[in-house]
Amino acid sequence: MSDHKEIDQATGTDTTGHEWDGIKELNTPLPRWWLWTFYGTVIWAFAYMVAYPAWPMLTEATAGVLGYSSRGEVAEEIDRFRAMNAPLDEGIVNAELTEIAAHPELGPYAINGGAAVFRTYCAQCHGSGAAGAKGYPNLLDDDWLWGGDIEAIHTTIAHGIRNEQDPDARFSEMPAFDDQLSDEEIAAVVQHVLSLSGAEHDAAAATAGAEVFADNCAACHGDGGEGNIDLGAPTLSDAIWLYGGSPETIEETVRYSRAGVMPPWTGRLTEAQIRQVAVYVHGLGGGE
Repeated sequence: MSDHKEIDQATGTDTTGHEWDGIKELNTPLPRWWLWTFYGTVIWAFAYMVAYPAWPMLTEATAGVLGYSSRGEVAEEIDRFRAMNAPLDEGIVNAELTEIAAHPELGPYAINGGAAVFRTYCAQCHGSGAAGAKGYPNLLDDDWLWGGDIEAIHTTIAHGIRNEQDPDARFSEMPAFDDQLSDEEIAAVVQHVLSLSGAEHDAAAATAGAEVFADNCAACHGDGGEGNIDLGAPTLSDAIWLYGGSPETIEETVRYSRAGVMPPWTGRLTEAQIRQVAVYVHGLGGGE
C-alpha cells in the first residue's frame, strides 16, 4: 500500500494513495444528487427534532414546538369514541339487567363491550375462554357459588368476594377442622364427601363420615351436599371441584379451609362496564 496520490490514467481521477495488490483506490466524488439528498435528510431530521418530542429527559421527552403527543392523540380518540358510545352506555345503566341481552341495540353492544372488559380485567384469573383454573371458577358451566342469574353475577362483579376494599363484598368462611376433628374423623368425612359425588370411595369409612358430615358440614353444604348459594357454600354432589376432587385435595380443604379472594370492580370499572361484563358472562352458557 502506498500513500502517494496520483492520477489514474484510465479515468483521469485522483487516487487516494491506497493500493492493494496492484489495485488502486479511486477518489471518486459522490454524485451531487446523493449529497444534496443526504444534506436534506440532515435538515429534515433537525427540523423534526425541534418540532416533535425527541430527546429523552429525566421524566419525559422534550415536548417540541408543535406540542404533539402520541398519547394525547390516543386519548383524544378514546374520548371521541366514548362520546359516541355515551347514549348506549346510558341506556345500559338505565335498563333492567334482565332486558339488556334481548335489546336489539344494547344487547350486541353489551356483549361485545363485556367481552373486551373480560379479556382486559378478568381473563388473568378465569382464562381467556372463561374456563377457569384451579382456584378460579369456571364461568362456562352452571355451577355457581353465589348464584348464576344476572343480578347475582352483577353483584359478584361489583363487590367481589372476601376482599377488604368493599364492605358489601360477598363473604363466606369455612372453618379449618385440623384442630376440631381427629385424623380419623377427617379421613372418614373425606370418604363421605367423595361418595356424595359418586367418586370412588371407601364405603365403610364413608358411612362413618356421614355422622361427622351431619354434625359439622351439613349446616352449610346441606344434608346431601347440595350446597347453599345464600352462604356461598359449594355443592359437593356434582363432581365439580374448584380446587380439585382428589382425596388429598379434599382433605387439605377440610383441614385448612379455602379463602379465595376476588377484587371489587366498582370504582375501577364504570357501572356500564360492570353491566356489560355481567351480560357477557351470563351469556357464556352457564348463566341461570
